[in-house]
Amino acid sequence: MNPVTLLPFIVLIGAMFLMTRSAKKKQAVAAQMRNDMQPGTGVRTIGGMYATVKELHDDTVLLEVAPGVHAVYAKNSIGAVLDDEEYNRIVHGEDDLNVDGAVVPDDASSLTGEGDDAADGSDVAKIDLGKKAEDEDAGTTDSVAKDVAAKDAKDDGKTDGEAGAK
Repeated sequence: MNPVTLLPFIVLIGAMFLMTRSAKKKQAVAAQMRNDMQPGTGVRTIGGMYATVKELHDDTVLLEVAPGVHAVYAKNSIGAVLDDEEYNRIVHGEDDLNVDGAVVPDDASSLTGEGDDAADGSDVAKIDLGKKAEDEDAGTTDSVAKDVAAKDAKDDGKTDGEAGAK
């Protein structure tokens, strides 16, 4: 047989070998992570639930999902073993993050300089977005009549078929 005809088969077999090898490595790392669990460790299941490991068995794990609430899970359902700092930050909301450097504000006042003026106590011109008193007195009938007149003037430039289609 000609070696050129065998080349596609050789490439295909090589690609399959590389894909299965990387998948086996990922499975081995995940299995090692699950075997390294200890009671008291925080974990995240593949369903996204956070819990604390209470007991380990051959194929199962007893998890405490809430104080006094225990559930039995398969070891394969553990998605990640978390370190104590990350588990406490996610579950208990404890932020022990050490921030070194400048703190970024949560608004744009530092970019526009408006926050500095307000801190000085000087009066900053405010934009009034409310309705004016004269608009209330005029009522809505005048504005509706103006809108209808503007639309009629716009339609006058078109033929009857174009105006009717609209």
